[in-house]
Amino acid sequence: MGRWMAGVDGCRAGWIVAAQGPGQAPQIAVHADFGDVVAALPPDSVLAVDMPIGLPERIGPGGRGPEALLRPLLGERQSSVFSVPSRAAVSAPDYSVACAAALATSEPPRKVSKQCFFLFPKILEIDALLRADPALSGRIFESHPEGAFMRLNGGALSEPKKVKSQPHGPGLDQRRALLERAGLQPDLVWGTPPRGAGPDDLLDACACLVTAMRIARGEATSLPNPPGRDAFGIPVAIWI
Repeated sequence: MGRWMAGVDGCRAGWIVAAQGPGQAPQIAVHADFGDVVAALPPDSVLAVDMPIGLPERIGPGGRGPEALLRPLLGERQSSVFSVPSRAAVSAPDYSVACAAALATSEPPRKVSKQCFFLFPKILEIDALLRADPALSGRIFESHPEGAFMRLNGGALSEPKKVKSQPHGPGLDQRRALLERAGLQPDLVWGTPPRGAGPDDLLDACACLVTAMRIARGEATSLPNPPGRDAFGIPVAIWI
């Protein structure tokens, strides 16, 4: 394909990256900041990241448009798709202010889940980069691991990755098998994740790498198609 591709997922230490260059085996790395992820890759690389990108001013039923479109495709795994609130809520300084802003900018009115709230700093990291350099929107794409796995599987997966917040062996193995079938090396998908990342983070980064490959080949699908745009012109779509 001639370009570097990378799948990126948030993790305890920051961001875990599965990157692959032309004719090379994938490499795994962890970076503290998303800016470091971008700086470590060539300027024409394609990145698929498991993090919401593009923040509308108001939110309709089911969250942003991409979430409402992806969720029904995932069957029992649809709870993995969080409802991301408006830009005002994501930018709020604390949880109570975020909930108040979300209630005021959603229809029907909806507060913010604690799980989603903890993602806000990472969402804002990417948002700040894209607002500072709009050209990055041409190579940084929002993805979703369960959407990638669903495409690889030809349908929603039967096993979750986690049960009661703990890694779920059958679910992880199911996803490893799909990644192997997609052409990723067994020592990558069965390997030990780097410090600061869990086994599910590693597999999610690999799933996003597969999506980056699909984007580079022109085979990925955006939800919606074409992508929407927020007030800053940032695309609002999940690619699978």
